[in-house]
Amino acid sequence: MTTQGRKKILEDRSSRSNPHEVVVCHLQWNVAVDFELSVLRATARYTIRRVEPGASILSLDTSKLEIDFVCDEKGKELDHTLYAEEIEKPYLGQRLDIVLTPGVTHVEISYETTPQSSALQWLPPAQTAGKLYPYLFTQCQAIHARSLLPCQDRPGVKMTYKATVSVPRWATCVMSAVQMIQQTSPKNVKTFVWMQDVPVSSYLIALAVGDLRRKEISARCAVWSEPQIVDKAAEEYSQTEDFLRIAEDIAGMPYVWGRYDLLCMPPSFPYGGMENPCLTFITPTTLAGDKSLADVVAHEIAHSWTGNLVTNATWDHFWLNEGWTTWFQRKIMARIHNDDRFLDFDAIGGYKDLRDTCEDERMPDEFKKLVLDVGDNDPDDSYSTIAYEKGFNLLLTLERRVGKEAFEYFFQSYVKHYSSQPLTSDEFRNFFSSAFPNAMTGFEWEKWLHESGMPPEEPSFDRGLALEAEILAEAWLSVDQKGPPVPELDISAWTSNQKICFLDTLQTLSSENALKVETVQQLDKVYGFAKSQNAEVLFRHCQIALASEDESILPVVLKFVTSQGRMKFTRPLYRALFASARWRKVAKAAFLEHKDFYHPICSKMVANDLLQIEGKESEKNGSLNLIKDAIAKMNEIKDGSLDAIHDAMGNAIAKVKDIKDVIVNVRDYD
Repeated sequence: MTTQGRKKILEDRSSRSNPHEVVVCHLQWNVAVDFELSVLRATARYTIRRVEPGASILSLDTSKLEIDFVCDEKGKELDHTLYAEEIEKPYLGQRLDIVLTPGVTHVEISYETTPQSSALQWLPPAQTAGKLYPYLFTQCQAIHARSLLPCQDRPGVKMTYKATVSVPRWATCVMSAVQMIQQTSPKNVKTFVWMQDVPVSSYLIALAVGDLRRKEISARCAVWSEPQIVDKAAEEYSQTEDFLRIAEDIAGMPYVWGRYDLLCMPPSFPYGGMENPCLTFITPTTLAGDKSLADVVAHEIAHSWTGNLVTNATWDHFWLNEGWTTWFQRKIMARIHNDDRFLDFDAIGGYKDLRDTCEDERMPDEFKKLVLDVGDNDPDDSYSTIAYEKGFNLLLTLERRVGKEAFEYFFQSYVKHYSSQPLTSDEFRNFFSSAFPNAMTGFEWEKWLHESGMPPEEPSFDRGLALEAEILAEAWLSVDQKGPPVPELDISAWTSNQKICFLDTLQTLSSENALKVETVQQLDKVYGFAKSQNAEVLFRHCQIALASEDESILPVVLKFVTSQGRMKFTRPLYRALFASARWRKVAKAAFLEHKDFYHPICSKMVANDLLQIEGKESEKNGSLNLIKDAIAKMNEIKDGSLDAIHDAMGNAIAKVKDIKDVIVNVRDYD
């Protein structure tokens, strides 16, 4: 029995399911993969438990699925209704109501996915490394599992599962579970059986099928990828076992998932990593050649405790997954480097990202809070660095309030207490306050959890490891403002993290006034950032160059955004291109040409960014036309009456939503 039987399930309006009445406990999933039609043919057989003894309806979430047949454990057909998709909220999908006859304990649903299922990305051979075979992978977070299978698609419901997957003979299937069986039939079909004995939320079900190879790292860790890059990936992620052992020590609890494997994904994968149990999906943009971006692996390993075991009850409390995991990741990396200052060094860059997000006027204020109010909106829309970095800074502030040793001991008790359970921010707050009743006087919980924007307390970071990079950034700012001499410091021996710190600092220093184009070009001439194999370094250099409107960077940026689909990089760079009248047309053409290369989540979010910018431009143009009309009317006024002039201008301003746009447009018109 899963843990939700012991705990009341919270309302979650991002789901139309009814686990408060009937809850799913175990899934038996049989799947046949059809690459020709880009569909899965499947049956989902659920073991159910009536929370309310008289409950007669099982409600499941679905999206873009074709439901063929629904029956009980004896094969008897069950009445069911598939409701229409809500026109204004299509991301919620279609509710499937199944009528339960008395005594029914199992429900089986035969169905097919469709090419429109948002959890699935089907890649043609041309988009793979080998160019010979197609590829399939899933991405279910946040509410896309409902397009993979009918389910109670909410993080607060957990279940175990067993999956039997049939694929073409040439293919290999991997999943977020432990493999039990692999066999090949005479009909050129290969079958894999997977078991997940630890209860998981639906968003953690994952599947990938392709021409895959495996290379062992340790007895419980391996790397999977296409054969062309498996050796490179295994070398890049060779520290995985070390990360895992350190994580076990910090958590005070063994790794419970059996295997920890990594699947190095195709370039279109939209995230840095996805913490699927037993099998982390990881972006190839981390293949820097020097293991400098392996902290993504540490982050996903940390999720094995914070997120996968201890899980946010709803997406309103997403920071409990990501804030804790960011804290945990930095603890792991500090031990890997054997230097506690590394936590602060990494957090300095994170704090810069947090400030950038909070100052971004495109993001609604309600998304800049730790505790969200997602309601029945799309959780994807609220995804940002807030959960990661604002959450981390809350936890770091608490740690420094009670002491490192006491806080790390608290973390162990927290993980143990809430293991395999969903929880809310209030439950965390109460649990912490009961552990440290005398330490929380005057602590501003409400501001931390419920106010928008930057944290109420700014942390004091040890800047020892960042100092040299910060001094160099100031020297380059001086070059930009006063001219030569160019700094002679050789940074070829610097770590990638130091280079990132340098570029982050330079971005901050030049945020008000962009660097001159000649400064940016001189910077690249000295350090060669535009040719960097480190995606984080290249990304920051591109941002600086775009802000300076350096036309020479355009081919580099376009190649970068069209050769990988990681939203951390693609969305900010596309936004910068879209925001420039000079580059908007070519950026839009590049996106439209490559939109099918990106994962559906990435395509949706980039398209939203473009529409938002175009909407603001349209509004500005409307404002400009109103101002022109007002000026024309003023010119028609013969008597020169100041009152008449003021009235004409006032009427124009009253029709414009944002007076700042009026001011800008008046200046432009002059």
